Amino acid sequence: MLSENIIFFLFTTIFGILLGVTGLYTTQRLKLTTFKQLAATLISKAETEAEEIRKTEELSIKQQQIEQQRNFELHWRHERSKLQSEEERLKKREDKIESRMSLIEKKITEIEKKEMILHTIKNEVDEEKKQLANERSNLRLQIESCAKFTSAEAKEQLLSQISNEIKTDAANLIRRTTQEAMENAEREASKILATAINRLAVPCVSETTINTVAIPNEEMKGRIIGREGRNIRAIERATGVNLIIDDTPGAIVLSTFDPIRMQVAKLSLGYLIQDGRIHPTSIEESVEKAKHNIQKLIRQHGEDAALKAGAMNLHPELINLLGKLKFRFSYGQNILEHSLEVSYLMGIMAAELGLDVKLAKRIGLLHDFGKAVSHEIEGTHAIIGHDLSLRYGESKEVANGIGCHHGEMEPTTIEASLCATADAISASRQGARSESVNEYIKRIQRLEDLASKFPGVEKAYAMQAGREIWVVVLPDIVDDDKLITLASDLRKQIEQTLSYPGKIKVTLVREKRIVEYAT
Repeated sequence: MLSENIIFFLFTTIFGILLGVTGLYTTQRLKLTTFKQLAATLISKAETEAEEIRKTEELSIKQQQIEQQRNFELHWRHERSKLQSEEERLKKREDKIESRMSLIEKKITEIEKKEMILHTIKNEVDEEKKQLANERSNLRLQIESCAKFTSAEAKEQLLSQISNEIKTDAANLIRRTTQEAMENAEREASKILATAINRLAVPCVSETTINTVAIPNEEMKGRIIGREGRNIRAIERATGVNLIIDDTPGAIVLSTFDPIRMQVAKLSLGYLIQDGRIHPTSIEESVEKAKHNIQKLIRQHGEDAALKAGAMNLHPELINLLGKLKFRFSYGQNILEHSLEVSYLMGIMAAELGLDVKLAKRIGLLHDFGKAVSHEIEGTHAIIGHDLSLRYGESKEVANGIGCHHGEMEPTTIEASLCATADAISASRQGARSESVNEYIKRIQRLEDLASKFPGVEKAYAMQAGREIWVVVLPDIVDDDKLITLASDLRKQIEQTLSYPGKIKVTLVREKRIVEYAT
């Protein structure tokens, strides 16, 4: 029973499958027929549309071809017209070039003709130059034979004449320029110096060193000499000063080159004479006491001088050297007072010129302190002062002002250059210094001898106590132009050779006298 059911189920299933397949096939067949008809219709319709599209495209292509052909023809015509215009332009340019070439050829032909003419003229000119050179040489020979000197001699004479004319013009220019400069400089310098001198009022009293010691009676001479001269030897040994005891009444003469020793000896002798007890022990005590007091006095004088000049922060050794100047004299003028006077003058002149007043006064105060040790150190007091000031911490400007005030080095500042002027003013004022008759005569004689050594000088006379010199020249040797040069050379030689206070006026006299007698 079960197997029949299975078979029936299987048969039913197979039959259903076959029936479904058959229905599906039939349905697909019907659909395929319908699709074929639809496809044929679509194909026919597509072919019709394609034919229409083909015809449309062919017509469009033909129209484009026609349009392109038309554009090409227009472009070709335009290009052809451009080419034609360019050809015409080139043709015109060729015509211009040909015309220019023809002109150039004509000009070249003309230039060649002119070159030939110039060449001919050049040859003629060369021939004429040769002829002129020959004629010139012949004329030169004739002139030399007539004049009796050669062309070289004539050239030398001409150069000499031109040189003399140039020297004359230069001398005139120098005379005018020097006169103008001197007038302006003298006017300004006189104004400044007059202001400085008027503002400085100092007594014109010349000091001199007194190297004698007064004694109350002649008996004191014997007590100072002592038994067998032991006291005088002790004094000389302790002070380093020579005692000259002669017939001079009431005085003992002291002799030494050191002013400090001189003061120590004078002071110690004063103590001994006042005490009355004179023997080697008391001599040593009085000398030590005098040295101590002199050192205190030196220090006091140095500090007072620095305070008066406003020179602060001086080295202690510089203060001692300044104090020693109180006991030094130059031609009767006290060196410390002279240094203070120079300091005041430089301060006034610096203020008038708008310069550094403190620097100027410091230079003026220290400018002569080298004289305090000039007998101990070799060299001039200016150079000694320059070196010592640098050693004791002074600035280069101060040291230069000290070293240049006698012209032994060049000044580096205007304040330094004022030192020589102030020093000359202080030394040359009336009554400041004095010199011996022998020295005065020697100085006058040296001045006249110096002027007489110059060529063309006939006579030389020193006038006004050596402050002026008159020089008489030979008029045949020294002309007016050389007179200026001679005066300048003489002035320079006096400045370099002689040492003198103030200034010396140089006057040259050129006079030609002709004397005849009528009989």
